[in-house]
Amino acid sequence: MSDEQLASITSVLRRAPEWIRHDLLAKDPAGRQRAEEALAAMIAAALSHTAEVTDQAG
Repeated sequence: MSDEQLASITSVLRRAPEWIRHDLLAKDPAGRQRAEEALAAMIAAALSHTAEVTDQAG
């Protein structure tokens, strides 16, 4: 994993909405799954953006 990718993931985690943080700790499996999927989508989007920026710079 590159430094840029790690920075992107860390940034997403820092900016994660409170509802995601709350639902990740929920006992309700459906709520936890929604939060996991939302967070995964946010991370995927950030990594995609990082890849685009890296490709344009290279």
